[in-house]
Amino acid sequence: MSRLTRTGQNVLTEAMMRIAVLGGTGLMGKLVVTAARDAGHDVVIAARSTGVDISTGMGMDAAFDGVDAVVDVSDHVTNNAKKAVAFFESAAENIAKAERKAGVKHHVLLSIVNCDDPRLKAFGYYQGKAAQERAVEASGIPFTILRSTQWFEFGEKTVSVMGFGPVALVPRMLSRPVAAKTVARSLLNCVEQGPSGRAADLAGPEDLEIPAMTRTILQRRGQRKLLIPISVPGAGKAMRSGALLPGPGSMSAGPTLEEWLSAR
Repeated sequence: MSRLTRTGQNVLTEAMMRIAVLGGTGLMGKLVVTAARDAGHDVVIAARSTGVDISTGMGMDAAFDGVDAVVDVSDHVTNNAKKAVAFFESAAENIAKAERKAGVKHHVLLSIVNCDDPRLKAFGYYQGKAAQERAVEASGIPFTILRSTQWFEFGEKTVSVMGFGPVALVPRMLSRPVAAKTVARSLLNCVEQGPSGRAADLAGPEDLEIPAMTRTILQRRGQRKLLIPISVPGAGKAMRSGALLPGPGSMSAGPTLEEWLSAR
């Protein structure tokens, strides 16, 4: 299947794909689904609410039927390293099994910048994401892994999860945050470009302290909260001192925080 798009006087033909989005009902999943559909692709939303469970493999055979590429933005938030590693490894095995059965030609995984950095080992969730990457690499399915920094939306999510009435706990982190919508578009670009292994890390255009960023977002939203910065046990010093920042060869993409706030 193909479509015609027009840029000036040039007519380009682009192949359409059938894309399954794991975690397609979450924040990032919805953005990827929208971006893919806007580009004319056929999208399968795969989530527990649509009958797909990556922890058991339930529903994946049907979801992957006729699919060209799978985008995995599913999540399992826990800071227990043993639980995180077990979940992500098991899920990756279930996904790869269903992909092989369906003949899927490309697996695209969203991961986190520096999730395998030894300085961040105490953060169990990162150990889980690193294990997920290794499982994808060993699966035999052609893949692309895109690591991104924290999103602007991370601040609001943290407040909703760690908020207690008028008070909220916010981790002390130095990051180069990026807009979730920018990440979604980059994931779609990965799909359309084909398997490339590890893609360049994706980050925003400016270094920001997460507590300060969160405070700015809440002020612009008209929300009044007392934010209390806290250090993540075992990894706090590393997170404050630059362990979350991307290294050489990373991609920087806007908008800035101010541009993102103004657009919203």
